[in-house]
Amino acid sequence: MESSGHFNNLKTVLSPNRQLSGQLQKYTNVMKGWQLRWFTVDAETGILSYYLCEGPGDTVVPGQPPRGEAHLDAAVVCPSDEDSRTFTINCASGDMLKLRAVDARARQEWVDGLRAIAESHTKAIDVQCPSLPIRERLAVQNAMNSVRQQIQQAELSNAALARSIESATKPFSHTDPDLLLLKATSAASMQCLLQCLGILHRQQQMGSIHISHNDVDADSVF
Repeated sequence: MESSGHFNNLKTVLSPNRQLSGQLQKYTNVMKGWQLRWFTVDAETGILSYYLCEGPGDTVVPGQPPRGEAHLDAAVVCPSDEDSRTFTINCASGDMLKLRAVDARARQEWVDGLRAIAESHTKAIDVQCPSLPIRERLAVQNAMNSVRQQIQQAELSNAALARSIESATKPFSHTDPDLLLLKATSAASMQCLLQCLGILHRQQQMGSIHISHNDVDADSVF
């Protein structure tokens, strides 16, 4: 009942079919930069999906498979300090999406909608699987959020390094072997950090499942 109450509060940000959808730019990587994608968020499942689109005004072709998906439970949605249009979604899985709306108003609508959906699903999970005391859950969540923020800063630094190398001027050259090695090493290190964050999250989930199973077994004994 609690989660349905939260869903009722989403009417101002959801379409009649209970979806938050529209075009956003998605930061793909250093080489490809920003790519236009069509995003859809299902409030019932808490899943964000994004699709390929060719240009402004394009929508999703019926039956088109998503390019990617992300679960919003326990996700952290943050407006960026870079400009008035960019924001990030830090998923509990360790994945991070860096997105850009058409203007500041559109960004706020997306941030409000995504936060509301994420909060609804996070609270529903807390009610269903309270595997840890609240203080410990908050401590773990804060630690994970801190790690995500640090990795996000590392990603920004990695992108800045790549841009600096690509725009290098004499006496340096963007084709210099040492600079290319530095760029590749930085990118590889970034990928390792993201993978480590994913491992941390999976271990956290496995620990929660293990604790929940032990609780069920203990209840059955008594």
